[in-house]
Amino acid sequence: MSPASRAWCLLCALPFAGSEGRCAQAEPVAGLSRHEIMAWQIALEANCFSPGLVDGVAGPKTSLATRAFQASRGLPLTGQLSPETSKALGVDPANAVGEYRIAVEDERQVRYCPPDWNEKSRRSRLLYPSLSDCIAERFHTSERCLALLNPGKNMAALKAGDVLRVPSLRQRAAIEACDSIEIDLSRKLVLILDASGVVQGFLHCSVARDLSVVTRGEAKIATVVADPHYTFDPKKWPEVKDVRRTLLIPPGPRSPVGVRWMGLDRPGVGIHGTAEPENIGKTGSHGCFRLTNWDAMYLASTVSLGTKVKIVDRSSAADQFEEAAPPEP
Repeated sequence: MSPASRAWCLLCALPFAGSEGRCAQAEPVAGLSRHEIMAWQIALEANCFSPGLVDGVAGPKTSLATRAFQASRGLPLTGQLSPETSKALGVDPANAVGEYRIAVEDERQVRYCPPDWNEKSRRSRLLYPSLSDCIAERFHTSERCLALLNPGKNMAALKAGDVLRVPSLRQRAAIEACDSIEIDLSRKLVLILDASGVVQGFLHCSVARDLSVVTRGEAKIATVVADPHYTFDPKKWPEVKDVRRTLLIPPGPRSPVGVRWMGLDRPGVGIHGTAEPENIGKTGSHGCFRLTNWDAMYLASTVSLGTKVKIVDRSSAADQFEEAAPPEP
């Protein structure tokens, strides 16, 4: 059995046994073990409906993504992993977790990232503050989940050559029929639509803390930039007190706009990555729309210059799968 194909329990760090890939020591969560939930999340992402983080925790984002997928396939809208939903998704619990050997190139992506904006502007790139942060983002998960997958490993002392258990991500399906995207401000979603307005997939996003600054209506993708610089305007950051002039912030995964920028045909407004993937949907932006870096890269590969963008308070396309949504925690 190859390292990538080995499945491990997230809680007891033992290989799964049996034809169902279950571990008797795994604590069930909502009737499912953590590795079963992770397999569910991996399959949702592969089918273009983002569960947020792939972390083995079945929260509101996983449930919403499941209902959206069920609606796209004409399945009952339960938000739960029914047998027919599992089959349609292609959930594979036995291969939810594999192994990854940390490379020297991963170490090169790590450097202390200063919190001070003046110091940030003097760097050539804004890299990951730690190897655990770097690996967590590579596998679309959290550092906490990495620690759960690797009990006994000192996450602060990782180095090239170390082998970690990680989520076994699958390649996302390409969306060939992307006609437009719609940004739902109330649900904090970026919906990918075909020419008939049918949802082909969605991504979770953060929106402006003050929605009064967001102009609703039609826009277009005007530019797509990999590794963008960021212009820090202190007038837009009143909470920052020690910056007196506009700063040019270098690119990198821990840049405030992440690794992709999709600028709209509105000055200073775009869809972009983030330095804090675990805060997507939880914290407000200064007027743009933030995605995890991996979702920003995926969306940038799906849209093109001129792709229509509609910004609305509530998307009618999302109404079909929203009714059974659980209350926000």
